[in-house]
Amino acid sequence: MSGKAALRRDLLAARRLLGQEDVGRTAAVLSAAAQELPELTAARTVAAYVSVGREPGTHPLLDALRARGVRVLLPVLMADNDLDWAVFEGAEHLVPAGRGLREPDGVRLGPRAVLDADAVLLPGLAADGRGMRLGRGGGSYDRVLARLASAGAHPALIVLLYDDEVVARVPEEPHDHPVDAVVTPAGVRRFRAPAS
Repeated sequence: MSGKAALRRDLLAARRLLGQEDVGRTAAVLSAAAQELPELTAARTVAAYVSVGREPGTHPLLDALRARGVRVLLPVLMADNDLDWAVFEGAEHLVPAGRGLREPDGVRLGPRAVLDADAVLLPGLAADGRGMRLGRGGGSYDRVLARLASAGAHPALIVLLYDDEVVARVPEEPHDHPVDAVVTPAGVRRFRAPAS
């Protein structure tokens, strides 16, 4: 088992121990902290995701961004594991999708829609002190990050995690990109200053 696979296994096992009350309480704390980030207060468009299961919750943050007038793009998983995007129009417009995910029921905007984002919230299982993020291993967000890089787009990259998911070191590969900030219940950790 690779270093990434072993770390994923351990982190997913720890998440399975969380109760729904813990997950809900943490989602509210993460939402409040994330809303104060300059990268999000100044954003007109944010690419985000719908948390599922025991992932650090994004639902309160999605609602708060939308209420503030931010255009929120949510991913739509395509057959080849790449991501299309659609605008978040509220929780009542989220429908069940493959792999237990939920996605918007609106118009698909194409994989390049993410290039309009001022900030991108990335799902993750861990990050380290260098800002290297460990994803779930499906490669969908590696494609998103590669698409942003090849277009010369530099949105703020932010990941929401539980406190114990900021680890000493995440094994990295050449295609991995560091994030700019990690938001945990304990606070925000920055790896790059926000653009002014």
